[in-house]
Amino acid sequence: HAHQLLAIAFRLLQSTDEAEDVVHDVFVGLPELLRRYEERGAFGAWLKKVAARVALARIRESAQRPTVSLDELTNQPRAVSRDVEGVVSLEQAMRSLTPALRAVIVLKELEGFSHAEVARLLDISVGASEVRLHRAIQALREALTRGEQS
Repeated sequence: HAHQLLAIAFRLLQSTDEAEDVVHDVFVGLPELLRRYEERGAFGAWLKKVAARVALARIRESAQRPTVSLDELTNQPRAVSRDVEGVVSLEQAMRSLTPALRAVIVLKELEGFSHAEVARLLDISVGASEVRLHRAIQALREALTRGEQS
């Protein structure tokens, strides 16, 4: 299950290191979590929900902590985009989304959760989940169209 958990955490956090930390946290906390597991549904699906919750908690945490990039501290120019031709890839477009929009599109479209499940995971209404998904898809289309025109 580790590979699936790493994939969902990476999609939400857009950082391999953070995703690995999430998977580690899930497995370290697994003995405690298993006490609350009610065996309703597949174990793998339950683990994916746990990993999503841990990743979303990290997103909320990081939103509360101000961060400064190392580039700003050292006054050095940022690294040049690895996409030399200037075409915006889907991965880059996903990174351009806000964490709230990225979370909905990852959970709904990539991980296959229903809007009701996404709403419960994100503590929002089903309607808000649907609106965020629509906005995320629109933003991705715009980013990808800008990339093609460059």
